Amino acid sequence: MFSRETRRSRESSPNSLTYHETHIRRGWLSSLGPVRAIEDKLSRLDLEEGAEVGQELDDEVDNEVKFWDIPMAFNSPRHLEDIVGEDLEMQTWRMRERMKTVSVALVICLNVGVDPPDVTKTQPCARKECWLDPMSYTPQKAVEAIGNQLQRQYERWQPRARYRLSLDPTYDEVKRLTTGLRRSARDERVLFHYNGHGVPKPTTRGEIWVFNRSFTQYIPLSIYELQTWMRTPSIYVYDCNNAGIIVESFKTFADQHEREYAEQLRNIKANGGNPADIPNPTALKNCIQLAACGPTELLPMSPELPADLFTTCLTTPIRIALRWFVMSNTKSHLGAQVSLDDLEKIPGQFGDRRTMLGELNWIFTAITDTIAWNTLPRETFQKLFRQDLLVASLFRNFLLAERILRSCDCTPVSQPPLPNTHQHPMWDAWDMAVDMCLSQLKGIMEGTKVYAPSTFFEEQLTAFEVWLSQGSEERSPPEQLPIVLQVLLSQAHRLRALDLLGRFLDLGPWAVNLVLSVGIYPYVLKLLQANARELRPLLVFLWAKILAVDGSCQQDLVKDQSHRYFLAVLQDAAMLPDHKTWSVFVLSSIVHGYKPGQDEALAGNLITLCLNELDDNDPVLRQWLAICLGRIWDKHEDARWRGARDNAPEQLFNLLSDPVPEVRSAAVYALGTFLNSCGKRTDHANSLDQTVGLKLLQMTLEDGSPLVRRELIVALQWIVSTFLPTFINLCKALMEEDEEKMRQNQTVAGGASGRPVSPKPSHMMRAISEDKMRRKSEMPYHHQRKGSRGLQDGVTGGGSNSTSMIANSTSYSEIPVAVSDNSMGGSGTMTRKSRKCITPSLTSSYSALASLANFSSTSKFKPFFLKVWGGLLLLEKDPDPSVALLARALLDVVWRKMVEKDRAADIHRTGSHADLRSRSAPNSPVRPTFLIGESPPTNMNTTLPVHLEASENSRNNGLWMQRSLIPDINEEGMLIEEGESNAISTQFIEWSSRYFSTQLMTLNEQSDLESESYWKREWLYSRNNNLLRSSEEHRRALLDGSAKFDEHIGVAKSTQIPSVIAMHPFDHEVIVAGRDTISVHDFTQPFNRPVSFHNRNPKISQITALEFINGHEDGLLVSGSDDGVVRVYKSWQRDQQLVTAWNLLPELVPQAVAGNRFSCGLCLAWHQTEQLLAGAGDTKYVRLWDCATEVKLVDLPSSTDSIVTSLTVNDESGLLAASYYDGSIRLFDPRSPAARSRVMMYREHGKPIVACRSQSNGRLVSGCTDGKVKVWDVRRQSSISTFETGQNLIILDIHQSAPLFAGWTMSSQLNVYNLNSGELHHQFRYHEGILGHRLGSINCIRFHPHLLRLAAGTADSEINLFGQKRI
Repeated sequence: MFSRETRRSRESSPNSLTYHETHIRRGWLSSLGPVRAIEDKLSRLDLEEGAEVGQELDDEVDNEVKFWDIPMAFNSPRHLEDIVGEDLEMQTWRMRERMKTVSVALVICLNVGVDPPDVTKTQPCARKECWLDPMSYTPQKAVEAIGNQLQRQYERWQPRARYRLSLDPTYDEVKRLTTGLRRSARDERVLFHYNGHGVPKPTTRGEIWVFNRSFTQYIPLSIYELQTWMRTPSIYVYDCNNAGIIVESFKTFADQHEREYAEQLRNIKANGGNPADIPNPTALKNCIQLAACGPTELLPMSPELPADLFTTCLTTPIRIALRWFVMSNTKSHLGAQVSLDDLEKIPGQFGDRRTMLGELNWIFTAITDTIAWNTLPRETFQKLFRQDLLVASLFRNFLLAERILRSCDCTPVSQPPLPNTHQHPMWDAWDMAVDMCLSQLKGIMEGTKVYAPSTFFEEQLTAFEVWLSQGSEERSPPEQLPIVLQVLLSQAHRLRALDLLGRFLDLGPWAVNLVLSVGIYPYVLKLLQANARELRPLLVFLWAKILAVDGSCQQDLVKDQSHRYFLAVLQDAAMLPDHKTWSVFVLSSIVHGYKPGQDEALAGNLITLCLNELDDNDPVLRQWLAICLGRIWDKHEDARWRGARDNAPEQLFNLLSDPVPEVRSAAVYALGTFLNSCGKRTDHANSLDQTVGLKLLQMTLEDGSPLVRRELIVALQWIVSTFLPTFINLCKALMEEDEEKMRQNQTVAGGASGRPVSPKPSHMMRAISEDKMRRKSEMPYHHQRKGSRGLQDGVTGGGSNSTSMIANSTSYSEIPVAVSDNSMGGSGTMTRKSRKCITPSLTSSYSALASLANFSSTSKFKPFFLKVWGGLLLLEKDPDPSVALLARALLDVVWRKMVEKDRAADIHRTGSHADLRSRSAPNSPVRPTFLIGESPPTNMNTTLPVHLEASENSRNNGLWMQRSLIPDINEEGMLIEEGESNAISTQFIEWSSRYFSTQLMTLNEQSDLESESYWKREWLYSRNNNLLRSSEEHRRALLDGSAKFDEHIGVAKSTQIPSVIAMHPFDHEVIVAGRDTISVHDFTQPFNRPVSFHNRNPKISQITALEFINGHEDGLLVSGSDDGVVRVYKSWQRDQQLVTAWNLLPELVPQAVAGNRFSCGLCLAWHQTEQLLAGAGDTKYVRLWDCATEVKLVDLPSSTDSIVTSLTVNDESGLLAASYYDGSIRLFDPRSPAARSRVMMYREHGKPIVACRSQSNGRLVSGCTDGKVKVWDVRRQSSISTFETGQNLIILDIHQSAPLFAGWTMSSQLNVYNLNSGELHHQFRYHEGILGHRLGSINCIRFHPHLLRLAAGTADSEINLFGQKRI
């Protein structure tokens, strides 16, 4: 995954240089904005022949540098983040068990005409039951009418339930009713509604009342018995006086049931019975209770209200809410316009949201949902409002009952208990909505007005939008979220609601969890059936956000065939690349590890659709198209062969050279899963896999991005797994032949000394190996110098690509021998006990490939297997520790299998099992050391899976050697270790998925003028301009003679003898490198200890170059060592984190093994605007590395055998100058084709050039060992001035902007010269006076890029800083 940052791409024409547009994370329809092109500025150099070096126009000084326009290198998420997936905490938004109320028992105890004896009713009194007046019927007809009306009111909320009426029942009738309903309902929920208005109040003993047959007595019914009949799950509604007593008694009896159940269970077990015969007890958590009032309260008796007010609120909420509003609200706009009778004439249907009644019902549902969601715990809300349709309706209406009954001095009770909600602010919104609707009623009834829909939902969406403008995870969740759910049901507001919902989901995974918990999921799932094209961008974005957090939704999409919606989006030519990217991510999530999803995608031609889009210009889309292909055929053989018929591997090969590393990594991942998808091996399948494997090696083995190289190892493991017996035999053959050579060497050594030699002294073998390595490393090198150039002559344009030559060769006898790269990079696993070096002649990881041809035992293996094995050996020595660890883990798998096979063979040869047990365990061998060197550290690994680090640590501790000698053995004699998984993996795909769980619709930090990052950069750029103005003042003082460069500022001690120095361009740090250690010195803090860290280069290599990248900000430190490896560090002042590492020049020979050949090691030059890193050394070319794409850009041929001594690049024109040991200077234009890139060559120097520098005014300054310094105008073919220092120079450096250069002479003097006049400005001697500081022999010097400061490193490990002093 990658950020929308400035990226470059070079067109096919070598003369053209263009830049990608600035990608900003954007919303639905925004587009990309172009970044201004960088033009050739060479023509803008205005240098007169007589002008002095260092002079510039005054107006140029006043112009501040536009640092905002300078691109940043190595600043994308892959460099700034750990390559790990996001650890998302998923909330339980899915109900573990869906429940439905299937049976309803309506028990009505009225005995119309007879009031209970314990309650004295007022006159007049509330009489209506279910909105019917029982006095208008005969007693028998009244109770039947009321029962039927109550059933109809319930049926509105659950029409499919089984309803049973029990009117004025007896004890036995209630028992038969409840037990029968429980029997038919089984494990589903049963509702028990009890109306006790005609019987006495419940007793404190937990009893309610029913009748006898003649209605002469009230018969008590214990709640304990009712629990026994109803069992669980169940819901109880109590509409009677003192109803709260029942709730309290219910808990007591439930606890009693549980105790009795536990006792019965113990008795059954003691007697050997079956515990399943005992019915489960009544569990309080599975029972829901709603009571009309508290334990000591009576029901309201107001004649304007119904007698069953609680039941009315639960079953007819809109009717009672409107009635109560008109009765109680004296501040409305209605006045005397609406009466209670008018409320019966409200037009519309509850299910039609376009009518007044339907819209009021819709608003009421939204408000009660909102109140519940904002006041209840999430788990309680899910249980009561999302698990059961009838329960959700009852509790939604219970909130209204609490509001109305509390106004009548009653307190409804529930179990589980709910917080007080009768004064929630959303009730005011309900009152306003009712007020606005009823104010239209008179005109509607008179026919003079048409109903105008309420503005409630528009206002709530506006409130939600206001919250979004300042929303974050730290704030309270928006209370309007449940209302947005309801708005999705409206076609009029749906588009706006989806837009706001998408903006909310974009805030992060926490927002997705909130949306899922509120219950929006089924609504957005149903919306996928809509055909409106304007909803497509919104819906694919929503689903991308949801699946980025919860991938389990893939099953629902496949089950409903909703995946076709995203296939249609992918085929829609009108969709923007962003929309297609989201759609492809959804499809890749659907097929990820889900066989039905892969089958459906295969039937929908997803492979063809993805292949048709691979040439899109959007890099994120290309990346996810490749990932989607990799997931659809992962372990799916039919999809694999469909892809093969569609030439999918060939099209993915094109992505291996994509300019974006994430796209290349995705292509490698897709090809890797392609290799892992073949179930039945055939010759055709083997041939296809070998073709894919060779192509991967050829195109990605030298890739500059560790991201790609890690995926390459994961892909190669499937080749190793497929042909594991062959690789085991190859490993064994190499080991046996190497051991034979070791024995021969030891025999010769023992014969020469006359003493016997132990056959297996590991330390002696290692010493012999190192000696042989050094001898062999010099032989091919001198052979190349005397005859042909060997490896380097095989590359056109003077460049070299050893990996490509290796991958393209037909046999290992054709692979040229190279001495290069990283030879001593090591592995902690290579120092294990009993480990042998099977390739002692290796001097580098690249020579590991060639050296396999020296083993006669490799001739019987196909070149393909040798190339794969050699590639893994190369990757084991990768400069990036995470890559090396992955490769080592894979090689260890083969080695362990080889050891296990040998042990299995020994076990089969054992005479008996008893003999086997009596044998002593042999020493467990370990995988041989294919390359000699030290281990890359594992403490910098931030991208490997945890299980790999654990396994590596365990192997380092020798734990894996302690496995049992008698494991399971299969028929082929291979050992099978239970629970062992040898598959290695990275988290690149999971990390890529994090892109969709982050904010995508925000401005980049550069555009956000209020962000902390913006203000930090603003401060840094202001600091930079202040430093540039200060340096200009110092330079002018130097020119007019008011200041002199003669002050010794300070001295610091270095941990190693300095060999390279660099100075931060805009800060005070001085960076010093020794052989393998880098130290940071701040001379403004003399008492602080310098920060030092290890560069982790092999022992035979040393650091030869230091550069700063992104120096206008905090800066990245680049170190180059003489084995061709480049490492980039961030936070180099503190914790020194490795950003990336790669082998820039694998053909370089470290100075330690170069023999008599002089070498300056690796020289580097950095161009910030172009993001180019130039590297050269003892090579016939200068290599340009594109740090934006992390690939080699071009090799510029130098047409000389001489070595490069220095590199410099002009920041304005981009011209690259390289000085050589033979005294020549070659000027290159990187924009030209490689064959014509050398635009100028100077040969005026007769001695080796020590240093060459492009100054900020466009001129080039060089100096050679005979003390001559020349100034060049790059537009002329000869130098414009020459200065004689009169002394031979050993070390030289030229200031980038001031007319100064400094040199360390043969007479042990550090001289500073004026470049305008050539005169000696100041001389720092070996001793500065009697009490002066002693200046040791200098190894390196470096000017500050802007300030007048000079740092010098001495052989006695001291760093001296010199500067300017005012006269």
